[in-house]
Formats: sequence, C-alpha cells, structure tokens
Amino acid sequence: MTLRTALMGTTLAAIAAPALADVNIYTTRQPELIEPVMEAFTEETGIEVNLSFIDGGIVERLQAEGTRSPADLVMTVDIANLSQIAEAGVLQPVESEVLTSAIPAELRSDENLWFALTTRARIVYASKERVADGEVTTYEDLASDTWEGRICTRPGTHNYNLALMSAVIAHHGEEAAAEWAQGVKDNLARSPQGNDRAQVRAIWAGECDISLGNTYYMGQMLEDEEQQEWANSVRIVFPTFEDGGTHVNVSGIGMTQAAPNRDEALQLMEFLVSPEAQAIYAEENHEYPVLESAEVSDVVAEWGTFEADTVSLDELAANRGTALRIMEEVNFDG
Repeated sequence: MTLRTALMGTTLAAIAAPALADVNIYTTRQPELIEPVMEAFTEETGIEVNLSFIDGGIVERLQAEGTRSPADLVMTVDIANLSQIAEAGVLQPVESEVLTSAIPAELRSDENLWFALTTRARIVYASKERVADGEVTTYEDLASDTWEGRICTRPGTHNYNLALMSAVIAHHGEEAAAEWAQGVKDNLARSPQGNDRAQVRAIWAGECDISLGNTYYMGQMLEDEEQQEWANSVRIVFPTFEDGGTHVNVSGIGMTQAAPNRDEALQLMEFLVSPEAQAIYAEENHEYPVLESAEVSDVVAEWGTFEADTVSLDELAANRGTALRIMEEVNFDG
C-alpha cells in the first residue's frame, strides 16, 4: 500500500465515523455533585462532558452569547430558576419519547423546554424529644396555635419557601394562603434566618421544635461529623396538603437555543433518566429519582415513603409572583 492510499483510507474512515463532539453544560449545581453521573455517561458513550459552574447571571450570559453560545445544556435547581430560564427564550423544546415516558407530566414543562431529573420534598424536621409521632401531619397544621413559638425556618422570600407558598396558593387560593403565611409567621420562634441546616441546629439547641427543610439536607448532615448530632436529634415528617400530597421541588435540565452539539446533548439528556443514571444521581445528592423504577439510596430509603403532590410545576412557577407579594405583605421575614 502506498502512503497516498494509506492516508486516503484514514480519511475515508474518519468520514465514515466522525469524532464525537463534547457536550458543554452551564450549571448552577456544584460540579462535584453531578460529575459521577457525567463520568458514567462518558464511559458508556465515549462523549466527554464539560461542566461550567455559573453561580449567578446564567440567563444574562446565555442572552449575551446568543447563537455563539458554546453551551448545549443548562442544569439548575428549583422550579423558579427553570422557569426563569425558559421564559427568557434561551431554551429550545426537546421532543423525546424517552424523556416524556420517563418523567411524569407534572415534572416537565408543558412545552418540553425543561425536564426534572430529581425531586426533593419540602418536609418538616421535628424534634425527637419534644414532638410526638403524628403531631404534625399537614402543611395547614403549621399555622395552628399548637406551634406558637415553636417553628424555625429560613427566609420566607427564599425560592424554596416561595415554591411551597405557591403550592399553598394552588390548593387554597390567595386569601387563604395569606392567612396561612400570617399564621406560620405568628408561630415562629425567631426571625427567619440561615439555611435549612441552620434550622435543624436550632432544634438541636432547643430554640424551636420543628422546621421546614428539604429532605437532602438530612443526608448532607449525616455525612458531616460536626452536624451528625443535629441530624440525629430530629426525625423527618412528610406533611401533606389536606387535599393533596407532599410538596416537591426539582433539579432539572434544558437544551439551549444555540446547542452546537444537539445530538450528543439529547443523548445525555436521555441517559440521565436511565435507571443507571437515576440511581447514581439520587445516591450522590440524597434526592429522589424521577424515574419510578429507579431505586433510592439506602440513606434516603430510611426516611420512609410519601405521596408527592401532583400540582404541576408550571402552575407553581406561575404563582411565584403572588407568593412573593404575600410574603412581603405579611412581612414574613420582619
């Protein structure tokens, strides 16, 4: 074989089997939380994944980059963030039977602009010493006189609490939601402050008896030697709405309008709802998989099961402005 023939053969082979493109992701999630599942995708497909952590201004960045953006996908947490990105017009709809069959309708955009990958329940952390089993069962309970001076929470204007407030509006309407917000405020043991773990520390210290928090913080506290004592002082309670289930929020993903590597990006999105990926994702982050057949981690399994509320996340996103207005009108954080 001549050199010319050899080179021609190499060229034809390259044309027949083009090199796989990388997938580029802008994410507000700490890269170490999602690297394990990305590594599993690369091992299975040979497609590399590049993560760019963006702490703030992700919408503005995508808008400024426009069609020149290198980002194929955006990953973030909370329906408020997903909705904001979708409303900015920087995402494209994705038609995929794999995604729509794996993810319940209430956990994805009506226009298929974003898809939930994991869920987290907004639950009650209750003191094992001072709160009896069954003493709190519903979100509505939190506004009753039983809990006067006994509740701790992070600021009411934080996205996590605004999402819960949006769910209260969805179930009971604006007027009743405002009464509920005032009732919960009246029951606070201290002004809203800190994050969800800080509330569990306050329960451990005897400052309050119950708090609102996301489930995965329990897993994080159990992994931290300094916080294990806080975690062991409380139990997780899954309250429900009187006419619904336990409020959940999500981490999710969307494909950018620019998406230079659309085929590979879609391949990754579909991989992320596979049983393998869902198990890894849930294990690493102490979250719940959206795929019903996927198993939760042993740590999460110990918390018990719950019936998730079925109010659509699109409806919660639509209620966010009203939720914020109510929180400000009752001066919840004051």
